[in-house]
Amino acid sequence: MSWLVTGGAGYIGAHVVRALADAGIAPVVIDDLFSGVESFVPADVPFVKASILDTDAVETTLREHDVTGVIHCAGYKYAGESVKFPLLNYSINVEGTRSLLEAMQRADVRRLVFSSSAGVYGNSGVEFVTESTPTTPESPYGESKLIGEWLIRDQRIATEMAGAPLAATSLRYFNVCGSGHADVWDASPHNLFPKVLFAIQAGKAPQVNGTDYPTPDGTCVRDYVHVSDLAAAHVVAAQRLEAGLPVEPVYNLGSGDGTSVREIVDAMVAATGCAQEPVEGPRRPGDPAKIVADGTLAARDLDWAMRHTVQDMVDSAWASHPKG
Repeated sequence: MSWLVTGGAGYIGAHVVRALADAGIAPVVIDDLFSGVESFVPADVPFVKASILDTDAVETTLREHDVTGVIHCAGYKYAGESVKFPLLNYSINVEGTRSLLEAMQRADVRRLVFSSSAGVYGNSGVEFVTESTPTTPESPYGESKLIGEWLIRDQRIATEMAGAPLAATSLRYFNVCGSGHADVWDASPHNLFPKVLFAIQAGKAPQVNGTDYPTPDGTCVRDYVHVSDLAAAHVVAAQRLEAGLPVEPVYNLGSGDGTSVREIVDAMVAATGCAQEPVEGPRRPGDPAKIVADGTLAARDLDWAMRHTVQDMVDSAWASHPKG
């Protein structure tokens, strides 16, 4: 018995793989290394280099490794870039999810945890989002994640009618940061933490965009969650599905209160010993002052909790960040 992690060579996926192993569940990884790093996959974990768009390869992997469930982390995760490259975004996130669902149906694998995104909520004008908040995504990335949830919903309905129901849940979250392992880091050039750390390494002052919002320190407030906490919730979701326990269709993995950009950047400056004060820049178009997610349902069912502080997130991100 094993669980397949799509995108298991990525930053989030690699943490999920290790969390599965720590929980006594045998992980298998499939990743085309489009953005993943092969060395992130432990040497004793089966690794298949293939795209989730290759339905036959996914089906073969499911069968050969006696997979009983899938944690679907593979995806094009760049919201801003998705506006520039919508066709690539939809190919990977929508067609890739459709391909995975087809492979699972062929191989009779009926358990799925989908690593979705709180980007499905968009800029709804609501500061505190719950699972019932209307979904109004504002980027092709957010749209593609929502379509992925729809695909899973429709496949669940279809398989129920066929007498072989798909058990599935989707996990929505905002900004993921930190590291649980010194040899795994956030390699994305588009995420806040690596962008700031690379700037500091290059001797540049980090920039804070927008300092006149109606928040305590004038900067945007968002959810920042430690990647190890996120990975743990994915594993508990898999365990519930394996045990046949009920799950909600979607869960928010949110902090409930949020952290300001100023707090994050100040913590990074302190952790790295940066001698330069952050530079204040203009607001970015479309950025709401505050948006955080309610994690109450996930706390009830998935043992979700913010077990790491902002300082933990920053310190671990800096410790794992490549220094070369």
